Amino acid sequence: MHADSGSSISPCASLEGAHEHPQTAAAETERRGARVRRLLVDSPTSVGARARARRWMLLQRNFPGLGGMRVLDLGGTLEWWRRAPLRPAQVITVNLEDQDSGSDRSLRHVTGDACTAREVLDAAGLSREFDLVFSNSLIEHVGGHARRAELAHQIQDLAPNHWIQTPYRYFPVEPHWLFPGMQFLPMAARSRIALSWPLTHTRAKTLAEARDGAMWTELIGLTEIRSYFPDSEIAIERFLGIPKSLIAIKA
Repeated sequence: MHADSGSSISPCASLEGAHEHPQTAAAETERRGARVRRLLVDSPTSVGARARARRWMLLQRNFPGLGGMRVLDLGGTLEWWRRAPLRPAQVITVNLEDQDSGSDRSLRHVTGDACTAREVLDAAGLSREFDLVFSNSLIEHVGGHARRAELAHQIQDLAPNHWIQTPYRYFPVEPHWLFPGMQFLPMAARSRIALSWPLTHTRAKTLAEARDGAMWTELIGLTEIRSYFPDSEIAIERFLGIPKSLIAIKA
């Protein structure tokens, strides 16, 4: 009865469709994930964009003379400063990734390890005299307590003022992958999530690459940031009343 159903679909066509369907479903899941991520963090009207706008206002309130400052951005990008509402007199970024400084003399990039920023600046022949060290979501990626402590030492040595932001470890959603509680899971589970979760910003191509990204991400809490920056005020950003990120501010 089932064989004589009147269907014109051949067994080969059915088999071909069965092979195509998972790929189509995966692509649709990817598209939906990208749309959700844009709504949450990437679009100009997203929750994340509004939080970044509030953070920028807090930065300007704490450093009203920012427009005349010489700023060292550890781990940042020149493009971020090109799009900033207010441009400091000079910005130097130190990052492991190469960036094109372009023709604007107020923006300069130096490729190197932010945890050895003094040596990187010396090697580039640049002055260590800065008004402000700025860092956004770097300290959780440098590789353990010893490296975080060294980064904090460099920050406090290079300028009298600093602004160091990092996501809060105990916020319910891991902020890089937007997965609930990911930071508390075993590394094997975190690696699988980093490979396949559709809300990931940049999807890893292999499990090894996903594992590497997860292992280089170690969120910290209030006790740790106070230990690294004992003379700083710690501002707490909240979402729905829940602490979401921490900012060590010395102004």
